Amino acid sequence: MFGIPGKQAVTMTPAAASQISKLMSRDGHQGLRIGVKKGGCAGMEYTMDYVTEVNPMDEVVEQDGARVMIAPMAQMFLFGTQIDYQTSLLESGFKFNNPNVSEACGCGESIKFSNM
Repeated sequence: MFGIPGKQAVTMTPAAASQISKLMSRDGHQGLRIGVKKGGCAGMEYTMDYVTEVNPMDEVVEQDGARVMIAPMAQMFLFGTQIDYQTSLLESGFKFNNPNVSEACGCGESIKFSNM
């Protein structure tokens, strides 16, 4: 919807694509839907949900066997985002490298967008 011809709305690092593929095959999910919702100390939070059925309004991004759907209301906030999966001694999880974020809280869970 907000895409540029020939350019995916979001990209995934190899680590993220691998983890999403594992999650998809584990329980037969169609992919992960990402979005944003109001909340957190900076105003917005990312959401990720398993998808059993693709919504025709979602922006679908497929890469290396992984499928991510972007919820319609989140597309303008997530365009240009790189999804990564990082593992450290204390935690592991998805990280969003989003050029549209103007501020983030200290824990990195809450964000604010420059166009809000």
